Amino acid sequence: MSSAHRFIAFFCITVAGLWITVAQDFAKNAFAQHPPGHTGQAQPVAQPDADAAAKKEPAKDAPKVEISADQQQLIGVRTATVALMPMLKVIRTVGRIEYDERRLVTVNTKFEGWIEKLYVDYVGRYVNKDEPLAEIYSPELLATQQEFLNVLKWSRPTAVEPKGDVLSEMITNDAVALLEAAKQRLKLWDITAAQIRKIEETATPVRTLTLYSPVSGYIMQKMVVQGMRVMPGEKLFDVADLSILWVIADIYERELPLIKIGQQAKITLSYFPGKEYVSQIDYIYPSLSPETRTVKVRFTISNSDGQLKPQMFTNVEFKVDLGQWLVVPESAVLDTGRGQVAYVDTGDGNFEPRQVTIGFRANRMAQIISGLKSGEKVAVSANFLIDSEAQLRGVKPLQTQ
Repeated sequence: MSSAHRFIAFFCITVAGLWITVAQDFAKNAFAQHPPGHTGQAQPVAQPDADAAAKKEPAKDAPKVEISADQQQLIGVRTATVALMPMLKVIRTVGRIEYDERRLVTVNTKFEGWIEKLYVDYVGRYVNKDEPLAEIYSPELLATQQEFLNVLKWSRPTAVEPKGDVLSEMITNDAVALLEAAKQRLKLWDITAAQIRKIEETATPVRTLTLYSPVSGYIMQKMVVQGMRVMPGEKLFDVADLSILWVIADIYERELPLIKIGQQAKITLSYFPGKEYVSQIDYIYPSLSPETRTVKVRFTISNSDGQLKPQMFTNVEFKVDLGQWLVVPESAVLDTGRGQVAYVDTGDGNFEPRQVTIGFRANRMAQIISGLKSGEKVAVSANFLIDSEAQLRGVKPLQTQ
């Protein structure tokens, strides 16, 4: 056989092999799509479950910054455990002793006159209740007393009056009414019943009227001197009973939610070392000072021994039980300006930045409202260096919902 014939025979065998291979592949595909007993109808292709796929996807990794054990020891990293603990907040402030305004009395006069005699001639003197303070001469008061005596004389029945006389009875009744009006006028001028009775008994008007102290206490202001002319309503004396005093303390507005009426406080003075006064808040003032951003609260304390003086400064201390809360040391929380961040030690040298919400701060502990769980460990020292490393690597805390 020639070479040309051999080439043609080889080409034909090769082509035949290729066709056999194609036919076998076609048969296999047809069998896979239409197995025996199949109706020949196309079956829908099953789609994967989207939820199952989502579940199979790995969760997004929490942001973290890696600090090796050697680096932690070098920069002095320390951690503390987030725990549920009782919180006790101590509020310390400064108070000032003031007069009890309910025991402060002003003495004045309701008529014009002149001070003829002054019994109390200096500020600070102690006076008892009903002790004379001054004597006032008043022409107006003298004329009113004389009018009272004249009406008193006409109101008394005489032995020569005919009994049963209607006109006489009317005059007597009118005189009695005028007498009561004159007596009431004297009372409205603060003339005491004893002084009016003395005028009736002596039938002589009193030239000067004596003013008496309405309460026992100290003369805090004296506005008159002997011989001075006084006008109606003018203040003559201020008398203060110092057996009971007020302590006025300032509370910052951020601490105001912790304060309530009836809350107990300890009051001390540097002038009396070792001596303590225990009192309760009896009033919280309704206004806030715009300069100091404080609210005034009031205490009432006893001063039976007279050692306390108005305008003395005091130290006031509250202890407020805040209850059980999730807390961390204050140093564990970094204030970024847009929120608070704590770095949680997740192990293997990894620290996860966590955005947290804090509440009260007390005894160098911070109340955790959200962002941390009990038992987690947080960095309490060198965490600003961890934060610097996180900033360099672009690691940011996840936003808490």
